[in-house]
Amino acid sequence: MKKILVTGGAGFIGSAFVRYQLRTYPEVQVVNFDKLTYAGNLDNVKECDPARHTFVQGDIADRAAIQAAMAGCDAVVNFAADTHVDRSIMGATDFIATNCTGVYNICEAARELGTARVLLVSTDEVYGSIREGSFTEQSPQGPRNPYSASKAGGELIALAHHETFGTPVIITRGSNTYGPYQYPEKVMPLFITNLIDGEQVPLYQGGEHNVRDWLWVDDHASGVDTALRQGTPGQVYNVAGGNERENIVLTHKLLELCGRDASFIRLVKDRPGHDFRYSIDASKLRGLGWTPQMPWDEGVAQTAAWYRDNEWWWRKIKTGEFLEYYRKQYADRK
Repeated sequence: MKKILVTGGAGFIGSAFVRYQLRTYPEVQVVNFDKLTYAGNLDNVKECDPARHTFVQGDIADRAAIQAAMAGCDAVVNFAADTHVDRSIMGATDFIATNCTGVYNICEAARELGTARVLLVSTDEVYGSIREGSFTEQSPQGPRNPYSASKAGGELIALAHHETFGTPVIITRGSNTYGPYQYPEKVMPLFITNLIDGEQVPLYQGGEHNVRDWLWVDDHASGVDTALRQGTPGQVYNVAGGNERENIVLTHKLLELCGRDASFIRLVKDRPGHDFRYSIDASKLRGLGWTPQMPWDEGVAQTAAWYRDNEWWWRKIKTGEFLEYYRKQYADRK
């Protein structure tokens, strides 16, 4: 592959994938297509070589724009998505437009252009919650919130496009991803930046013992790359960190790293339909040679250190729109 279009490439995981491609494959050119919504940030890719990295602002829900961006590319990797469960509960219209209509537009453009590879980045949340064991790629979908339902819908559209037209679609489903450059609405950067500022962290009461599997962002990027280059069209691949932790365990780890005590925890009303446990089996992707590299303790420590050392990046984010969202989300949760 000589030229790859990365949609959502100014976001958290998308920008990590862009940086991974540029440092791993000296011959690759990356076209970065991003709408630059609130979570898109060109600071995430500001150090990318302009000779090999081209940015195009656009929306995958705009059929003509995405087709123009895909022209001449060997592959497209779709990270463009509305992703935050809490925001989807507030209103899901944008989630459906991006995660369903946008995916259909990519598939249609790929069919017309003859794009060799189409990889859609999805989430373990399409499976829903599981009390014991782990979901495999053969497990049925069971989304339980508007965000995961929209991602499941996009997957079904893409897989149907593959079956109907032979579009070379590959899907990855990643577990909870963490690391530098993550927009601070998500739990890890939100808690770290609050603690740096001496503010309490809003922990869902009733959800404090819910379990998430944590995946280092560069491990997620390498997993997507493995599926892109070695995966089989029409197939789904789980990308799992193998680091299951209760939310309360994560919270106390962050308190320790930030030098705070348990008085900095503020229990708030639980999220509606809060999934208890996500767990996926990544044996299929490991069979292609992928293995996550980052130990959880080290990754969380590196994440906390990055936010501590890069206040220039997040302080300007935690203003305006973010503060309005934070107020709506947490102020009245008693």
